[in-house]
Amino acid sequence: MSIPDSDESTNNPINEEEFNAQKENILKQILSSEARMRLNTIKMVKPELSSQIEQYLIGIASQGKLRSPLTDEQLKQILLSIQQPKRDFKINRR
Repeated sequence: MSIPDSDESTNNPINEEEFNAQKENILKQILSSEARMRLNTIKMVKPELSSQIEQYLIGIASQGKLRSPLTDEQLKQILLSIQQPKRDFKINRR
């Protein structure tokens, strides 16, 4: 009785490197150079937000809602709409 190989690369035809390469290729097509630079900066600071934005952008591109590459200003607007507003706390001391 043998134990099956637990290596995921044999089970999954597209490994993570290929997936990331495809994702980067799509983002190069749908973002201007300034917008890509902004997204890379965000990725260094907040990787989870960057992943969320990348998934959103790839989703709208796959639906055909993008006619031309997104500019930096358009990406800023998307960022503002995706991010949750910060809450201000006011403490009253008596």
